[in-house]
Amino acid sequence: MAELGEAAEAELQRLVAAEQQKAQFTAQVHHFMELCWDKCVEKPGNRLDSRTENCLSSCVDRFIDTTLAITSRFAQIVQKGGQ
Repeated sequence: MAELGEAAEAELQRLVAAEQQKAQFTAQVHHFMELCWDKCVEKPGNRLDSRTENCLSSCVDRFIDTTLAITSRFAQIVQKGGQ
């Protein structure tokens, strides 16, 4: 019975760690979005000019690349933790 308790505790710790990683990722996403907005949008209006559109597009591309890299790294960490 003690082993079951230890196994359950280890699983709980793994789940807590995974949730913490998700929270960190979400915080990074929000921070990155704020940076892109501040960098690209000088003054909000009804339409975006071409410079702003290009800036936001590049920012989104960087965001996607960053997201993929972070997701891949998290997957590696989780996979190593499960072994």
